[in-house]
Amino acid sequence: MPNFEIEKKYVAEGYSLVCGVDEAGRGPLSGSVYAAACILPLDADIPGLNDSKKLTPKKREALFDMICEKAVAYSIAHATPEEIDEINILNADMLAMHRAISMLSPAADLAIVDGNIARDLPIPAYPVIKGDALSCSIAAASILAKVARDRACLADDEKYPMYGFAKHKGYGTKLHMNALRTYGPCPLHRRSFLGFLGDGRED
Repeated sequence: MPNFEIEKKYVAEGYSLVCGVDEAGRGPLSGSVYAAACILPLDADIPGLNDSKKLTPKKREALFDMICEKAVAYSIAHATPEEIDEINILNADMLAMHRAISMLSPAADLAIVDGNIARDLPIPAYPVIKGDALSCSIAAASILAKVARDRACLADDEKYPMYGFAKHKGYGTKLHMNALRTYGPCPLHRRSFLGFLGDGRED
């Protein structure tokens, strides 16, 4: 289970507010990529806090509210499908993280980021491989980003019900692939991800 050892290490080095950062939605064919930044008190008790991928949607929703209530600061940001197509998914991912970190109030002075890349961010940042399983702050950010993206997918489903966004959340399932081949892409689709359709553009 995640703990605060990484955060405490950096606080001992002189940093005062360490935020965890994670993203959701790097792999789907549609929708924005989301990122969250979260500063938790180092004595925060949030039962069940874990990597969002290891939790049920119901548990994530419950933890989302608990994290928002207990956080010193949190923020959620995104980069749009158009931005993903323009600057590529990795750069869009970093852009969403940059936005989330910049929105924190009070501001963090250090970020620990899930994964192996942390660049072009507004404060000193260190990547932590499997950080969402190690750090409570990163685990909290992973839940915030995942829940925010899932909620966006439900709203997308209402706008474009023929694609089944509520079921597959934009991932390349058989249902989604069949809908794309039947209806073509909609404005929510990442055109740079749709090479299997030919040029990825509507006629």
